[in-house]
Amino acid sequence: MTVPTLILNNGVEMPALGFGVFQTPPDETMSAVQEALRVGYRHIDTAAAYANERGVGDAIKRSGLARDQIFIETKIWISDYGYDETLHGFEKSARKLGVDQLDLLILHQALPSAFDRTLAAYCALETLLADGRVRAIGVSNFMPDHLERLLGVAKVVPAVNQIEVHPYFQQPELQRMNRQHGIVSQAWSPIGGITFYRGGDKSTLEDPVILGIAKAHGKSAAQVMLRWHLQEGRSVIPKSVKPVRIAENFDVFDFELSPEELAAIDGLETGVRGGPKPEAITLEAFGRVIPEE
Repeated sequence: MTVPTLILNNGVEMPALGFGVFQTPPDETMSAVQEALRVGYRHIDTAAAYANERGVGDAIKRSGLARDQIFIETKIWISDYGYDETLHGFEKSARKLGVDQLDLLILHQALPSAFDRTLAAYCALETLLADGRVRAIGVSNFMPDHLERLLGVAKVVPAVNQIEVHPYFQQPELQRMNRQHGIVSQAWSPIGGITFYRGGDKSTLEDPVILGIAKAHGKSAAQVMLRWHLQEGRSVIPKSVKPVRIAENFDVFDFELSPEELAAIDGLETGVRGGPKPEAITLEAFGRVIPEE
């Protein structure tokens, strides 16, 4: 099955449904990505801070697929912000992934407490784009004020802003701003894993509204949420290490949610963030060395 694509603001095509490896142990990453590629995923999202880029690269190498058939996305961690530091961060990631060119390279956090370093890092991304080392650039966890500050000086508008979006936390204002600037909203924790993995008292997988819609379509709650994202124009990167879940999350193209069903899921917004607040990400608290190999 061919996954629908989103056209980024520089004309690059990106598969709308990708496979994420957040918190996937390095020793499990290769097998999980191999299974995802076997099922049909062609967009893999990783990050320097996940410490599993090498496993992603090994899986891609063993897949037998041509390089241009796989969209590879990774992220620069805050410890490698700064112009020269970010250029070196790219080299480290590319080496671990075993590629010369990345399809999408983004800044992992806004780092508002040292935003001058963030701006220098983004300038490095623009250089990598101009040099053809990356095909598209973007950001992650940038809030409206961070985007405004970046857009005030950037030469290239980010192609993607990867943010927490699921039925219980939708960030509508931020999504509107992304759309206004032609930035794709890419949902991390798209099925709301952040709402139950960290001990929350509400699980999107058990929400009666979502379960009711799922029953009507003969689908799972996870499949309904992924379909909701896709129909509303977002990129999604669900993660799993279980083959049955990897396949289930890919099987979302044979049904369609009605306008009423989409609105019902929209109505589940709580305004409660599951992940860390972007302002809380500081070098002092979260800085760590990203290894060379």
